[in-house]
Amino acid sequence: MSSASRKPWGGRFAEPTDAFVERFTASVHFDRRLARHDITGSIAHARMLGRVGVLDAREVDSIVTGLEQILADIERGDFEWQTALEDVHMNVETALVQRIGDVGKKLHTGRSRNDQVATDIRLWLRDELDAIDGQLHAALQALLQLAEREADTLMPGFTHLQTAQPVTLGHHLLAWFEMLARDRERFADCRRRVNIMPLGAAALAGTSFPIDRVYTAELLGFERPTENSLDSVSDRDFAIEFVAAAALLMTHFSRMSEELVLWSSAQFGFVSLADAWCTGSSIMPQKKNPDVPELLRGKTGRVNGHLVALLTLMKAQPLAYNKDNQEDKEPLFDTVDTVRDSLTAFTGMLPGMTVNTARLREAARAGYATATDLADYLVRKGLPFRDAHEVVGRAVRAAASDERDLADMTLDELRAFSPLIDADIFDVLTLEGSVAARDHLGGTAPRQVRAAVGRARARLDNI
Repeated sequence: MSSASRKPWGGRFAEPTDAFVERFTASVHFDRRLARHDITGSIAHARMLGRVGVLDAREVDSIVTGLEQILADIERGDFEWQTALEDVHMNVETALVQRIGDVGKKLHTGRSRNDQVATDIRLWLRDELDAIDGQLHAALQALLQLAEREADTLMPGFTHLQTAQPVTLGHHLLAWFEMLARDRERFADCRRRVNIMPLGAAALAGTSFPIDRVYTAELLGFERPTENSLDSVSDRDFAIEFVAAAALLMTHFSRMSEELVLWSSAQFGFVSLADAWCTGSSIMPQKKNPDVPELLRGKTGRVNGHLVALLTLMKAQPLAYNKDNQEDKEPLFDTVDTVRDSLTAFTGMLPGMTVNTARLREAARAGYATATDLADYLVRKGLPFRDAHEVVGRAVRAAASDERDLADMTLDELRAFSPLIDADIFDVLTLEGSVAARDHLGGTAPRQVRAAVGRARARLDNI
């Protein structure tokens, strides 16, 4: 039997496929991970064909049983994948025919590999999105637990990586929570557009067989079938949207990881990561390297690259399906793997992190973090803010020249900059007084941090 005759399209060709072309165009080495979803879609398609009378009950039972047996073989690792059969679809279909005979050849009635693969990817990605949602939920819970524990822990807040105003570590961690909560919402929104079924679009124009796409969608748990056959087989918006959401998630992980790398350095000394989540040096015995957050930071570039790859893949494709779309899977697969591993790493790393409360407080005292509180104090005494800003700037300059904090200056020294300053100024210049004063929704006051944690816990189950 010639190579051409073994192909599903071999009847058109007079000579076998070149060996290089066969290898170059094959996708089975990576799309085999769709096998379970391919078989799930095929079982639903067979049952639909039985419902509309294209297959009889005996044929449906034979096909379904054969497919279930093939899936069992694949999951046991007993299935022989063949590059010559190009992809997961033809490997499964060929095995089905070998197992149950010519009735297996009827399975592909009313469909094409074009709508088949589009359905498989959506089924697979839907499952992965559900798994990612569970992982994000766990990461968000871990952040809330840590934020609540550190609601009173004082630390410097930064702008331009310069000390700005005192905040609490709990408040800072809640900023991380908000970043990941938005990511979870984006993935949930993306799932709605993933959960639409292209099966039944066939190659590009639909099929002349009396298929029931609504029934097939119900069997597969899709919200509804797609509306346009041309768009159904050529659309990869859902994949691009997922990778775009993943790129934002990884960007957030990168920002958080950058802070963990800085905070765990000897120069900052804010936190210490658990030994199990760090590595050492082959030459410097004292080293404890934050490799996990560094890799989280680095893997952002990987996912960003996949986003650009998918956008570029689609940018010049005419309708409908083109072989270019075979290149959609590896970036998508790797993005999912990277996101899931990153979530595992982030969530696993947090509970073992030790916070150096004393060092955080010491850092918050440096850099004149309460200067804005002094300006606000003068405004409440009636001084226009711009004038208050000028007064405090001069006070900071004087304190800096003596390498002192504002709180270390005497009342007489402070009054030299403004007679509006009284003894109660020292309540304002304390770190505790500064954070406690930000007692409003979204503020850094410990009371507000605890209230925000409570609201966030309620939100978790509604995202």
